[in-house]
Amino acid sequence: MYVVRTPRFVKALAPYAIWHIPNDTNRIYLTFDDGPTPGITEEILSMLRTYRAKATFFCLGKNAAAHPTFVQQILREGHHVGHHSYNHIDGWKTPHFAYLKEVVAGGKILQTNLFRPPYGRITPAQAQSVCQRYKLVMWDIISGDFDVHLSPETCTQNVLRNTRSGSVIVFHDSVKAAPRMLKSLPEVLTELTNRGFQFAPIPYAD
Repeated sequence: MYVVRTPRFVKALAPYAIWHIPNDTNRIYLTFDDGPTPGITEEILSMLRTYRAKATFFCLGKNAAAHPTFVQQILREGHHVGHHSYNHIDGWKTPHFAYLKEVVAGGKILQTNLFRPPYGRITPAQAQSVCQRYKLVMWDIISGDFDVHLSPETCTQNVLRNTRSGSVIVFHDSVKAAPRMLKSLPEVLTELTNRGFQFAPIPYAD
């Protein structure tokens, strides 16, 4: 169960997290979860290069460890890297210290202060501990590219209908999402560029 645009009351429940980044220059923030993934990460980077767009990749520690050259390429091309735990665990189903162990393991691989909890699921106690070391990054728009019941066109419209200056937008750098994401992303990049938006990476520093 998910909603395309995160409701205000949900954001209010976790004010310590980054849900959007207000600005007056039409900057928006594309993010990609679950990679890097061979055969897919390269396609994303190529599209971003074409549009001179920058993004933030929330990588799984296990994938980054298996494919370090992709992480290096992401950084070399001016994008930012966050981490997404080591094994993509669900905070609501994981004991506190086991969850923190996973977060620390992912952080050691990726050496970043940006963290996004898998599924967006994290308990208040987990969040309190995580925020001592990381910037907790959520989102205000989710494309739905992971949903096998959606068409690429629906994913595209999910983003285009809801994007505003400061929006943090989620796509997925994964095999499961690729059939929708790889068709939706160029449409999103084209239309939002035409609307005058600038694609920026989420800042590392506070």
